[in-house]
Amino acid sequence: MVQIRQTTTVDGNRLREIQQAALPEPWPEILDAALSGFPPLFAALENRPVGYAIVMPGPEETAYLTELAVDPDEQRQGYGSALIETISRDQRTEGYERLVLTVQAVDEEVRAFYGQHEFEVCERLDDEYESGAGLLLARDLTALE
Repeated sequence: MVQIRQTTTVDGNRLREIQQAALPEPWPEILDAALSGFPPLFAALENRPVGYAIVMPGPEETAYLTELAVDPDEQRQGYGSALIETISRDQRTEGYERLVLTVQAVDEEVRAFYGQHEFEVCERLDDEYESGAGLLLARDLTALE
């Protein structure tokens, strides 16, 4: 069974490795901020972190999944799914009604992954990424009650 926990600064180097290996456009500053205590940072574990997710509070009962990354050698083993489900339940408990995130518009594999977790496309975001357009995806958390 996948263990999910909040991270500590001890996890920092491993999470930085995952970020660089897994994300096409890593954002080291957000990971550094999360490792310092805000926003919340969750890790999937298999004897050591194999993936992580960063969640930020947003306006109007919306939480923003800033980053979700799983070590490429550990992908397709349920770690990303476990992170999404844990975060979704946690954010619902905190009173959030929606979980939103952005993905690169051209990344059909990532879009399909989030689609499996009930995320729907809300908006196209031109110039969201250095490499081009992004899509805003949202998941309704109210059904988790």
